[in-house]
Amino acid sequence: MDRQFAVAVVGATGLVGETMINVLEERSFPVGQLFPLASNRSLGHSVSFRGRSYPVSELEGFDFAQCDLALFSAGAAVSREHAPRAVAAGCLVIDNTSEFRYQDSVPLIVPEVNLQALESVGRSGIVANPNCSTIQLVVALKPLHDEARLERVEVATYQSVSGAGRESVEELARQSIAALSGKGADARWSEADRLQLCTPHRCIPGKRLHPRGDEDRLGDSQDSR
Repeated sequence: MDRQFAVAVVGATGLVGETMINVLEERSFPVGQLFPLASNRSLGHSVSFRGRSYPVSELEGFDFAQCDLALFSAGAAVSREHAPRAVAAGCLVIDNTSEFRYQDSVPLIVPEVNLQALESVGRSGIVANPNCSTIQLVVALKPLHDEARLERVEVATYQSVSGAGRESVEELARQSIAALSGKGADARWSEADRLQLCTPHRCIPGKRLHPRGDEDRLGDSQDSR
C-alpha cells in the first residue's frame, strides 16, 4: 500500500495556507490525516479538503508528534517559535516564511534547482524556500547558469498584494473601489503618510506591507535581499 502522510498546515485560515491545502488536493498528495492549525482567533472555523470539513485546531500546544510533515506559512515569528518544536517532535518542516532563509544550517530549496540539498535533512528538520519571485526566477536562470555561468542579474519585481495576506487584499479592494468611484484619497491617510509608506517593495497606496526595521543599511527589505 502506498504510504500516507499526516500533514499539518500552520496558518491554515490565511490566504497562503488555504492555497497550500488546495494544492495538496489538486496534486493528489497522499495525505492520510490533515491538521489545519491557526491561532485561537480561528477556533470555530473549518477548512475543506477532499469533500470533508476539518475543524481548525489551535497551534499553541499542538502535539506535532502526530505529524510527518508540517507546512508553515503564518509569519516568521510563528515559525521561529513553533518550527523547532515540530522538529523536536520528529516532524519535517517546510517553512514558507523568511525566518530560516539566511541560516546556513537550513537548506534553501527550489526542487527544480537544488533538490539534492534535501539529502541533508532526513525525516525531520527544517527546509526553507525562497521568496515567491525568487523561486520562479531561479528556475529560469538555472539552465542559463549551467551553460554560461551567470555573474550578475538585475531584476525588478511587481509582486501580488496577496503575498501580504487577506487584510492587504481587502484594503486594496477598498481603495480601488474608492478611486474608481471618484472619491479621491483616503482621508485616514495624510499625504505625508502616503509618501512615507508608499516606497518600493513595501506598499499598496496608503498601506505599508512589510514592517519597519526590516531594511538593511541600503534601504533594501529582507524580501528584496
